[in-house]
Amino acid sequence: MRSADERPRAQGGDGPGARPLTSAGAGGFVERHGLWDERQHVAAGHVRRVIDELGLDKVRFSFADQHGVLRGKTLTREAVPGALRSGVTAPSSLLLKDTSGRTVFPVFSGGEGLASGRFAGAGDIVLVPDMTTFRVLPWAERTGWILCDLYHPDGTAAAFCSRGLLRERLAALADTGYDLTVGVELEFHVYRPVRRPSADGSVAGSAPVGVGRPGAPGPAPEVEPLSSGSQLLHEEGLDRLDDLVDLLYRGLTGLDLPLRSLELEFGPSQLELTLDARGAAQAADDALSARAAVRQICRRNGYHATFMSRPAVAQTASSGWHLHQSLRSRATGEAVFDPAPGETLSPVGRHYLAGLLEHAPAATVFTTPTVNGYKRYLPMSLAPDRVVWGIDNKGAMVRVVGAQGGGGARLENRSGEPAANPYLYIVSQVVSGMDGMARRLDPGPPTTDPYDAGARGLPGSLGQALDALDADPVFAEALGQDVVSWLTTIKRAEFARYLAHVSDWEQREYFDLV
Repeated sequence: MRSADERPRAQGGDGPGARPLTSAGAGGFVERHGLWDERQHVAAGHVRRVIDELGLDKVRFSFADQHGVLRGKTLTREAVPGALRSGVTAPSSLLLKDTSGRTVFPVFSGGEGLASGRFAGAGDIVLVPDMTTFRVLPWAERTGWILCDLYHPDGTAAAFCSRGLLRERLAALADTGYDLTVGVELEFHVYRPVRRPSADGSVAGSAPVGVGRPGAPGPAPEVEPLSSGSQLLHEEGLDRLDDLVDLLYRGLTGLDLPLRSLELEFGPSQLELTLDARGAAQAADDALSARAAVRQICRRNGYHATFMSRPAVAQTASSGWHLHQSLRSRATGEAVFDPAPGETLSPVGRHYLAGLLEHAPAATVFTTPTVNGYKRYLPMSLAPDRVVWGIDNKGAMVRVVGAQGGGGARLENRSGEPAANPYLYIVSQVVSGMDGMARRLDPGPPTTDPYDAGARGLPGSLGQALDALDADPVFAEALGQDVVSWLTTIKRAEFARYLAHVSDWEQREYFDLV
């Protein structure tokens, strides 16, 4: 609560943090370019009161980069009013880096051609807070958290803001009369870091930090599993992890995320969280926030969580991201995938499904953006490796879950990896599904053999997926060639580094043989 002692901290008082947070004011970047609607202004007033009444000291201003990783700055309480007025600046090169932190575009020589020169010289972008996303972090003392949209200094939307790209595609879908609802199932692994004895024989307080550099990340942490695996949904197995489960439950629900379940999955140390279905934009924010929450909560409590699809220590089971999706009519609010009696899907649902299948190879750049994610595509593994659909078939790439009691028909895309950028994953589904509806494509009959060797396969590597995206004009038409070139350039640089690396497999296979 607010303190009456407003002397500076140096004089033993509570300082300016004890005074009510001043108004965001007028005339700043946000007002000048009309970036907030009335809802944002109302939310900003609420946030100012919460910061004051709870005595928050810091607020994190964060955005999702191209990899779905949170970047941003932590501002002091005193700096927040200025940030609400004019945003927070950050280097634009953050949008041009691969997963190692290496900038893959020549921004200091010849970068003028990228997005009409907007990234030349690695100048600033502006993080504009979406005040409706404000949360008080349950695990960080006196700290708030706000998701941001990205803008160029002239007030135009940043060319490669993935949150903005999703908003644009959802607006295009709305123009056709539909809204997208999305449900999230995220699998992940949680390990215990291995702590090595120090020189005096005592166990070090924390695992060593693997120092690296852009283009050459340091060694990964050494970890050990928390569970033995092979027992799906084993209640006693989950009970053994109850302390961890409780930490995650309290942290995720403390963020007001719509958590439905925390489950023990098949692999050692593998868990799954599911979130209630929501509007697509909100669901993407939920997935982003849930991943960050899980990793931060685990780290603070002596665990290591990863959404990498197939860690080397996973041994038996990869992690996936199953994305449930359905459309509703904007005019009536009715679910439009629900079938007539005797059918599996409505005509609209079939066209949308056919679009997902038609563009699946190209869409894997968005659904499975890491080198590692393609090592999950294995036959007979509950993960797809073929572009097929089935009726309640968990081996198919798209599983159709029928209406039960009315209003429940949906499509579950099982091809995604949990490390995917949530906004770009959903963008790929909207682009694909809209093309299927526009062209009235037909998905053909459902499969009863999802690992049929004769069926069209999903790409076997990130390189193959990038080739498929280059060959599919639908994404460039929907998103713009600049966006597709930006993403493929980053991912090709990442894939090239992978190909150039001499792996332990090669060393074992050939070093003593030839």
